[in-house]
Amino acid sequence: MTEPDGIDGLALGGSGTEIEALVADMALVLDRCVWSQTMTHASLVTYLVEESYELVDAIESEDAEAMLEELGDVLWQIVFHAEIAARTDGEGFDFDDVARVAREKAERRHPHVFGGESAPTLDDVFRVWSAAKAQEKKDRTSALDGIPSQLPALALADKVLGRAARAGALPPGALGREPGVDAVGRDEESAEQSEDRNTDAVAADEAALGDELLAIVADARRRGLDAERALRGAVHRLSDRVRDAEREERRPSS
Repeated sequence: MTEPDGIDGLALGGSGTEIEALVADMALVLDRCVWSQTMTHASLVTYLVEESYELVDAIESEDAEAMLEELGDVLWQIVFHAEIAARTDGEGFDFDDVARVAREKAERRHPHVFGGESAPTLDDVFRVWSAAKAQEKKDRTSALDGIPSQLPALALADKVLGRAARAGALPPGALGREPGVDAVGRDEESAEQSEDRNTDAVAADEAALGDELLAIVADARRRGLDAERALRGAVHRLSDRVRDAEREERRPSS
């Protein structure tokens, strides 16, 4: 059987590269698979999330063979979205465009690699990376812009707190407790002290924190509450306060 134009030598591993073969295979799947033809960007989200979590599991289990397979599954999802876009009026980009945008961003974010910046230390790398990112995002009106709202609640809370704190936009008393005191009333260590602590001590503290979080979730279940929804609601309320504080800061003084 003769392959369609553009497929020869690719899907069968001929003169083309593996990525070219993968892209060609995806085109063939969308040409011939009636299930795949029903898929949209939105309907594929569930699979993208699932494949991403399976990759995380493989990484955490340090299973190289599983990592290889799951990375391939995530890549297939990216190629799937790109091929749908190539066939959709008003979108019109393909996998090459996705790769180009990723490469251009990588080069912009690494001026110490691709440009004339010098970054011999980790602090220097963070400085030049942050400056490059800030230049890209200069039209944003809030430190919270660009945070994915669908992150799991704990990840969302960490991201919002980190962004707001770095921007100096965390309203006083926003966490409902005195600054420097954690959720169980203990004084927090300074950042300098935390950096000096050894890996075993950090792991022990994270294990204790994990137990505390697990106990909170167990208590929520006993009370018929949804811990994920409760934390997400708290983060949204905090986000509103941060944005209000930012607007107040930008308001011209009379």
